[in-house]
Amino acid sequence: MTEIKLSDVKFDCRHFRGHIPCKPNKVYGVMCNDCSYYDKTDKKILIIKLGAAGDVIRTTPLLYPLKRQYPFAKIYWLTNSPELVPAGDIEMPKADEVLKYNLQNVSFINATEFDVVINLDKDYEAVSLMSTVVAKEKKGYTIKDGYCYPATGSAEHKFLTGIFDNVSKDNKENYISEIFDICGYEFKGEKYILNIDKKYDRDWALNESKLVVGLNTGCGERWTSRLWKNEYWIELINKLIKKNIEVVLLGGPGEDEKNKMLNEATDAKYFGVYDLKTFINLMNKCDAVVTQVTMSMHIAIALEKKLILMNNIFNPNEFELYGNGEIIQPSKACHCFFQPVCVNKIYECMEFLMPDDVFDACLRQLAIEEIKT
Repeated sequence: MTEIKLSDVKFDCRHFRGHIPCKPNKVYGVMCNDCSYYDKTDKKILIIKLGAAGDVIRTTPLLYPLKRQYPFAKIYWLTNSPELVPAGDIEMPKADEVLKYNLQNVSFINATEFDVVINLDKDYEAVSLMSTVVAKEKKGYTIKDGYCYPATGSAEHKFLTGIFDNVSKDNKENYISEIFDICGYEFKGEKYILNIDKKYDRDWALNESKLVVGLNTGCGERWTSRLWKNEYWIELINKLIKKNIEVVLLGGPGEDEKNKMLNEATDAKYFGVYDLKTFINLMNKCDAVVTQVTMSMHIAIALEKKLILMNNIFNPNEFELYGNGEIIQPSKACHCFFQPVCVNKIYECMEFLMPDDVFDACLRQLAIEEIKT
């Protein structure tokens, strides 16, 4: 019988789980008193980024400077979208433990002492947790007198852009640079990190001898001020197909009805609604993606696809495309900054973002010459 004492247990090992066997023990049968897989950690870091799925993806570049500054730290990430946090057997920077936001994991966090906690969300649940978690150093946002408040001076700029539209409109920094500032780092072009699970790939009925353009046709049920007319989508599709480009329609449950209609009205391909990991694999088949400011935008950036980003209600300086795309906006000014629903009674600006403009942007990004007519 193999013997081991409690004093032999390496509680500071990266693989140690505490409530179940670690992976080296499970796979190789080794134990702490004789283990070549021992990976000593010296700090515990917690990232709180619950937010929308797209926000989780665009926070992943922060793992690069964290790993550089704290190479032996164990990194925990609390989120509503655990499937999007880099983890597992990948070579790029990753989280050691991904925790889904729930009562059990919040209880665990409140019972654990961390060296550094970074909270980049301003929602009540995130800032409330930030105020109660025990840590030697806190960065980002906490709660004060019942409101979100900067935990340190480095978070003041981003905090002010969130509570004053005037400040937000004048902001010249992209989001990634801002969160790097909050954490005391300088953004140097660190890219998104996204796991692509090939087990979820399919034999898509795409003609991959052609260039493939994905059209993400929706923007969520709440943000209707960003919607593009169906007639415009049809015109764009027909122009792309005439240029011998394969067109695939992208979207979630909210876009299913629209995409079925566009599929019937044109020769664009539509494969239906899929789980997120399968959807990522489908997007990975595209050479370029046309989208509004949605989760699909962040997936396209992470996959390093050519991106044609339609924007009307956000500060375009907010977006970092890594030189791999362009932002196109309506020819008439939008008066609905950060407004979910258009409040302009005179006109809707998205009617002045023309299919020709989007088509020309697709050709530029795909390095195709314009059709001579």
